Amino acid sequence: MSRALDQEFLLDSKALQHAVALMEQSVVSGSSTTLEGALPETGMGSLATLDRLAPLVLGQAARLGSPVAFAHKDPPTPWITWATTLWNASLNQNLLHPATAPVARQLEEKVVEWLCPYFGMTGGHMTPGSSAANLTALWAARECAGVTEVVASDSAHLSIKKSAHILGLRFTMIPTDERGVLNVEALPKDLSRAALVLTSGTTSVGALDPLTLIGQAAWTHVDAAWGGPLRLTRYADHLAGIERADSVAVSSHKWLFQPKESALVFFRNSAQATEAISFGGAYLTEPNVGLLGSHGATAIPLLAMLMSWGREGVAQRIEHCMDMADQLAEYIGNEARLELFALPTTGIVVWRARSQPVFEHLLKALPVGMTSTVTIGQDKWLRNTAANPNADMPLMIETIRKVLNEA
Repeated sequence: MSRALDQEFLLDSKALQHAVALMEQSVVSGSSTTLEGALPETGMGSLATLDRLAPLVLGQAARLGSPVAFAHKDPPTPWITWATTLWNASLNQNLLHPATAPVARQLEEKVVEWLCPYFGMTGGHMTPGSSAANLTALWAARECAGVTEVVASDSAHLSIKKSAHILGLRFTMIPTDERGVLNVEALPKDLSRAALVLTSGTTSVGALDPLTLIGQAAWTHVDAAWGGPLRLTRYADHLAGIERADSVAVSSHKWLFQPKESALVFFRNSAQATEAISFGGAYLTEPNVGLLGSHGATAIPLLAMLMSWGREGVAQRIEHCMDMADQLAEYIGNEARLELFALPTTGIVVWRARSQPVFEHLLKALPVGMTSTVTIGQDKWLRNTAANPNADMPLMIETIRKVLNEA
């Protein structure tokens, strides 16, 4: 007699509809719901678990698509990525083995094929984030160009220094100027054994290192985790010259509005780089490329969004974010009680109150998720990041004005 199938591994449409219904409910954020005690000996069942977790997972989460969410580089995600992520979870494809992910492998190749020309690259692959993309690129630099040193600005992402350490490469930090841009005059004279890392959209202020430096080192990597998607927009010239780089990293879970963890690493000479960072194994039918062994189908939500919106739809949303950053910067620049660090170039607005007591009042009184802080030199500044297309800029400006008047 055959054994009955385990229903927990089969489609339950009503249960999934219940999960969506819980998403639709107005679960109060900040609920005191917690999980206590040890792992239960006897499970409570799937539906009861969803009901128990909803006030915690949904109710206490940050709302990245709220009207005043403008503090961080983490965007809301379009609903089509929720649906395709559900598909991915139901299939659990593993791109390490073609037999377990025949279509998913092809679709990742298609995403890379669509996007790499905007950066002048010939190929690449997806990674779980730009930290892994940066490490992969510098690994390729070591293998393909024989670099022994990584050179980057003091505003470069921490993953650059971390990657140099992991790869056994010397790390040289270059100071930045008053705008947060790499100081060209401070570069070493000899870059013949160096991988030069240029940042397109620094973490703190969104600065753009000069891409005119590409070609002066043995290998040039552009960390375009934040600013890279501008290449699909009317602001493409902000990253003019990126096509001459040896490698580029782009974080698709930032300005390409993807769920964590989704990024891309591209190479100008993809064939050479891919061969250098590929390994085989007795259990593999094809070489394993890059850092990851098992690798999920993270390209599918990105592919779906690109198909749904097209390049124009992606550009429209990023350009809208840029416009909102400009509106905020204009208000701050015209407000005598506030000081603007610099005009935003990649949608990041850094500012502060001219009075320290007013600064502290703003920090405490502005809504959670609206504004973050960043330290530049010894000074603390407020920072807004244009990652949320649904932000309400008039509301945020009015909120800042109201808080200022209360100080």
